[in-house]
Amino acid sequence: MKNIFALLLLIGWATLTSEAQNSPNVIIILVDDLGYEDVGFNGCLDIQTPNIDTIAAEGVTFTNAYVSYAVCGPSRAGLITGRYQDRFGFGRNPLFAPNDANMGLPLSEETLAEALKKANYKSVALGKWHLGAHESLRPLKRGFDDFYGFLTGGHHYFPEYWTLQDEYEVKSQFDAYKTKLLRNDMRIEEDAYLTDAISREAVSYIKEYKDRPFFMYLAYNAPHGPLQATDHYLKRFEHIKDKKRKTYAAMVSAVDDGVGQILNTLDALGIADNTMIYFLSDNGGPEKVNASDNGPLRGGKGEVFEGGIRVPFAMRWPNKINGGLVYEAPVISLDIFATAIAQSATPIQTKNTIDGVNLIPYLTGNDKGVPHGFLFWRKFDANQHAIRQSNGAKMVSLNDKSMLFDLTTDLSEAHAEIDPHGPDSETIEAQYNSWDNSMMDPVFMGLQEDKAYSAKHPDRFERKK
Repeated sequence: MKNIFALLLLIGWATLTSEAQNSPNVIIILVDDLGYEDVGFNGCLDIQTPNIDTIAAEGVTFTNAYVSYAVCGPSRAGLITGRYQDRFGFGRNPLFAPNDANMGLPLSEETLAEALKKANYKSVALGKWHLGAHESLRPLKRGFDDFYGFLTGGHHYFPEYWTLQDEYEVKSQFDAYKTKLLRNDMRIEEDAYLTDAISREAVSYIKEYKDRPFFMYLAYNAPHGPLQATDHYLKRFEHIKDKKRKTYAAMVSAVDDGVGQILNTLDALGIADNTMIYFLSDNGGPEKVNASDNGPLRGGKGEVFEGGIRVPFAMRWPNKINGGLVYEAPVISLDIFATAIAQSATPIQTKNTIDGVNLIPYLTGNDKGVPHGFLFWRKFDANQHAIRQSNGAKMVSLNDKSMLFDLTTDLSEAHAEIDPHGPDSETIEAQYNSWDNSMMDPVFMGLQEDKAYSAKHPDRFERKK
C-alpha cells in the first residue's frame, strides 16, 4: 500500500514537473492611464523606458492594439475574462462598495486565474484590483493564490497617506485611496513607495513560483493620479520643465525600473525563454489630468476615439516569438486570455465562450488571416459606440450622430464622413447592432447614482452584520 501511495505521488510530481517544463509562465504588466506615445517603442523622446522597450525589441510590438473600454474598471474586467465586459453588465466603473456583492465582476464569470488553475498554475494578483471590494469578489475568491495591493480604483503612493485601517473607515469614494494595503486578506504596514513595493513583491513571487507554471497579474496603478513621485525618480527628469509632466514621467520611470527588475529575475532564474510577458495600458491617457501624451491620436481616456482605446502594447515569449516583430492587424486586450490558455500543456475548457483570439498562429505566420474582422466599444450611459473594421474603417456614433473614418490615412480621426450612407457604413452598423443585441445593460449603479444613494444612506460603508 505504501509503495502504491509513493508511486502515485511520484506520478503526480512527474506530471507537475512536465507541465512546469512545457506550459509557459504568463505575466501581464498592466499600467494605468499611460499615454499612447509615452513609451520608447511608440516614439517617446522625453521619458526613457529602456526596460519596457526591451519587451517590444525582443518580442512583438502591436501597432493597432486596443482595450475593450476607455476607462479602467470595465477594461480590466474584459482583460481578465477574455470577454467583452458588456456581456455580463460591467458597463460602468465599479465603485468602492465593500457591502455590495453585485458591485464588481459577477461570479458567473471566470477569470484567467481560474482558467489556468485547471492546468495547475499558481497565480498572484499585484497592485490595483478594482473588480469588486466585497469579500466575495476579492482576488483570493477569483482564482488567485496570493494578493498584494488594494481593492479600489486608485491609491496614494506614499505610505504616510495610508491612514485608514480598513475599508470600513472609508466614508467616501476617494477615501479608499488612503486605506492600508492588503496582503491576501490581511491589512499590513508598508513603508515603501507604492510602485517600488509592487515591483518588489513581483520579484519575490517569481522566485517563489519559479518551479511550476505561474500567472502574474501585475497591475500597477502608476501613472494614474494622484501625481506623486519620489526624488529618486524626479531627479531623472530635470529637463522637463512642466511640473505635472515631470512627475508623470517620474512615475512611468518607476514602473520601468520595476519591469527591469522582473526581466533580470527571469533571466537569473533561467525561465525567461518560457515566460510569456505582456505590457499594456488599461486605457488611453487623460492628457489634461496627468500630462500624458497620446501623440497623434484624437481624444483620451473615457472617449471612443482612438486616444481613449488604442494603447501601447508589446509581448515577449522567446520560445515562440522572434524578436523585433511588428504586427499591424488589429488586436484587443481580450486576446491575452485566449492566447494564454491555448499554450498550456494541459487543455483548458473555459466556463464561458470568450471573445478573445489566440494570437500565436498569427504572429508565427501559420495563420495568414486577421484575428478580428470587427472590434466594438460601447458607452451605455453616454449613448456612444464605435466599431473598428480590420481594413481601417471606423465608425464612431455620438448621441446617434455617426462619423466614418479611414484610420489607414487618418489616424488622428480629423476627417470624418458625417452621417455616412453606403455599403461600408451599412455593413459596419449591421455588425454593431448584431453585437449590441447580445450585450447587457449595466448591472450596478454609477457615481452619480451612488452620490444620491449615499446622501440618503450615510452609513452605507459601515460593516453589515
